[in-house]
Amino acid sequence: MRPFAYSSPGDVAEAIASGGETGAKFLGGGTNLLDLMKMGVENPAHLIAIGRLPLAGIEEKADGIRIGAMAKNSEVAAHPLVAQRYPLLSQALLSGASPQIRNMATVGGNLLQRTRCFYFYDPSYKECNKRSPGSGCAAIHGYNRIHAILGASDRCIATNPSDMAVALTALDARIIVRGAQRERSIPIHAFYRLPGDTPEIENELRPGELITAVELPPQPAGRRSYYLKVRDRNSFAFALVSVAAMVEMGDNNRMREARIALGGVAHKPWRVAEAEEILRGREPGEAVFQQAAAILLKGSKPHRYNGFKVELARRATVRALLSASENG
Repeated sequence: MRPFAYSSPGDVAEAIASGGETGAKFLGGGTNLLDLMKMGVENPAHLIAIGRLPLAGIEEKADGIRIGAMAKNSEVAAHPLVAQRYPLLSQALLSGASPQIRNMATVGGNLLQRTRCFYFYDPSYKECNKRSPGSGCAAIHGYNRIHAILGASDRCIATNPSDMAVALTALDARIIVRGAQRERSIPIHAFYRLPGDTPEIENELRPGELITAVELPPQPAGRRSYYLKVRDRNSFAFALVSVAAMVEMGDNNRMREARIALGGVAHKPWRVAEAEEILRGREPGEAVFQQAAAILLKGSKPHRYNGFKVELARRATVRALLSASENG
């Protein structure tokens, strides 16, 4: 690990001013950034510890709830407002990492955790467009079992590792960020970027901007939800495929609305409006859920070792939707 400066600002404005420096990085729980520093993937010149900032509150608002960026994942999952009104988010958080990491990991850090691509994490592999733009992508012709089947490019086939972000995408969350000039509210579906020609740019944060909160809109009382995570082991493992499913039932056992977001399959949580639209006004059942899954996975481009993900994602989508529709 290379030498670095360290500071612990007393307020948000001071933190943002320091965050605008070249080579500066914000440090929350440290469960991802410190690992990357030890491996030589990240080499910040200045770590700005934000643990003292008043950004950990969880509060009810007239238009939903606001979750502070420094709130711990375990605290959010157990909070009555979240567990009762947004059980999908609680389920997703509890399926992530391990209890020890959830006790340290923060909401803001979870949103910004880097991909778990084998080649990105190992600097001995020189081909990685995320670490070194223009160097190539070792995963495309390498062992790509965990990699993307949707939305990838010939520059990068990495996936977003966050369970929380998948649930937040289905919930239509907004990410609140603050910079030197102003505060911005970014819909989560617009926060993450697909790799395209610039996979090193993963989100819409500008230099020096700090995530301060996540806001969730109110949820209809009749909405049912289910989070399904398929992984290699039951704890401390990232999703091969995950599904955040929500169904709101109307009259005559017909769906008034449905939401579906996939994780583990793309550079960002994957949601397709057409797949949700086809469910509106229909009775829940395997046949119609199969149709939605087919639309959701349209255009899949698997690689040598991850072709199984297409069928796995299809089955997981159907199962999650069935579980959500029966959850009332």
